[in-house]
Amino acid sequence: MRFLEFEGEWVCEKLSDFTERVTRKNTNNETELPLTISSKDGLVDQISYFNKTVASKDMSGYYLLKRGEYAYNKSYSVGYSFGSIKRLDRYAMGALSTLYICFTLKKHNTDFVNTYFDSLKWYHEIHMISAEGARNHGLLNVSTEAFFETKHWLPKNIDEQEKIAKFFQLLEYRIEIQQKLLDALKLYKRGLLSKLFPQKGESVPHYRFTGFMDAWEQRKFEDLADYKKGPFGSAITKDMFVPKGKDSVKVYEQQNAINKDWSLERYFLPKEYVLAKLKSFEVYGGDIIVSCAGTIGEIYEIPENADTGVINQALMRVRVNEDIVNKSMFIIAFSNMIDEFTRTHSNGSAIKNIPPFADLKPMQILIPSMPEQKKISAYFCHLDHLITLHQQKYSKMQSIKKFMLQNMFV
Repeated sequence: MRFLEFEGEWVCEKLSDFTERVTRKNTNNETELPLTISSKDGLVDQISYFNKTVASKDMSGYYLLKRGEYAYNKSYSVGYSFGSIKRLDRYAMGALSTLYICFTLKKHNTDFVNTYFDSLKWYHEIHMISAEGARNHGLLNVSTEAFFETKHWLPKNIDEQEKIAKFFQLLEYRIEIQQKLLDALKLYKRGLLSKLFPQKGESVPHYRFTGFMDAWEQRKFEDLADYKKGPFGSAITKDMFVPKGKDSVKVYEQQNAINKDWSLERYFLPKEYVLAKLKSFEVYGGDIIVSCAGTIGEIYEIPENADTGVINQALMRVRVNEDIVNKSMFIIAFSNMIDEFTRTHSNGSAIKNIPPFADLKPMQILIPSMPEQKKISAYFCHLDHLITLHQQKYSKMQSIKKFMLQNMFV
């Protein structure tokens, strides 16, 4: 893909033709900022990014890198820091380990070159010159000399470079704005959840919809739904799986709850075995599944048109008593309960925990009248729909950027 006003072949240059190696040291400790490379965020403060101290407190032997200069991690696991040539943009200067190759540009539009490195078109060259033994062990070890001998195709016309750079700057700006809108909506939802539900020790929320005045009623979670955790691992093993067919039953997994998609499928069990051994673990449209291992606490209501199946050992099935609680209201309350349980029991860990049934069922929760439940649920359903739309737009813009990076460079 190319802008219409430009024609002619791009020129092939060695990296050494348009860059100059940076080897200045932080001898006098001009900076106390230790840098590291993030494939997503570029050159960042090592301490704040990894939330730990630097490998060496004495950084006088480190490279001194200044804003606008580049660094490359010459020895990394394939896929870990994929595309890790990054420009220092965030700070005026910083110190970087001598394990990195540092350089600055001698010519070409710097924003264009920065975008070119994001395109990963250079990666094939690096992979070709990497030591064969290192590649076989999942590493790319590149000598400094070989790195600067790599070949790169760049537009000869500086106007074309500038136009490509500005195009991606505008695209990135729009992606950033979309990300901020999405984050703002999620923050707004979290704020509303704290205001539209009673706080600890209170019986009514701070904010209420017009027309509702009664105190919320205390209930136990065992009154609100029936809960069933998946069978023991030995009940569903890989040697039992059969191809999909009229005599097979789908196995619901974590991926269905995490991705909020009932149609994802990998494994099937014989219908005869399910009816004989796993009938109590059956799940169908209208049921709620909750992830209980790895990525914990993801909640998903299976739509009415979904295939009937059985849950595996990593899921919990929930069937809501809709005479007492609106299903959408239950999902909100259940999610809040998991978050609260996590804060109380995680000891600082960010991983959510599903309470064991002995703790879950007697837990107390405040529930409003059914009309108020429906009002709250409808509002949050609308808000979730809005968040989903913005998430889809953000994902689409990211896909557009990826596509353009793959197709606007040689």
